[in-house]
Amino acid sequence: MSTGTLLAIILPLLAVVIVIATAAYVVARRRRLRERFGPEYERTVEESGSRRVAERELSEREKRHDALDIKPLEGRARDRYSREWTSVQGEFVDRPEDAVQDADLLVTSLMHDRGYPTEGFEQRVRDLSVEHGRTLEHYRSAHEINKLSMRHEATTEQLRGAMVHYRALFDELLSDGGQARHARA
Repeated sequence: MSTGTLLAIILPLLAVVIVIATAAYVVARRRRLRERFGPEYERTVEESGSRRVAERELSEREKRHDALDIKPLEGRARDRYSREWTSVQGEFVDRPEDAVQDADLLVTSLMHDRGYPTEGFEQRVRDLSVEHGRTLEHYRSAHEINKLSMRHEATTEQLRGAMVHYRALFDELLSDGGQARHARA
């Protein structure tokens, strides 16, 4: 068999192997991102209008997150935060708007103490999405209600909902939620 004939056989086979390997990599990467980000994956795809752009964005979030020094809380700090949350919940009865604003501040403080940067809501959401993608909708909902609350436009039922939403993220951050799962993976 001539060299030309061998090349005519080998090059197309090599191209097919490269295409299959690339497709397998893309599928595996997509699956990993979906598992890691949960509902945030589809939300990012929808917002960007492109799966490729969204996956690039999510990968950038992972890189930024990996550079952060996210750490679990020590026992005393965890107990202090639990007491503070109980106090904020108790405040809700007499001052629901203040309680929601205090819940927001408490969650932000907890994020800071865990090692998350806290500069601006959208950046906080992006940073949290890497390990806490399944609770982000709670955080977004609570944040929107808090904004209404600051303008005195939220109903008591909305404020109650905000407390429930803040509590979901608070509990996960307090217990090291996604961080502990990712460390074992």
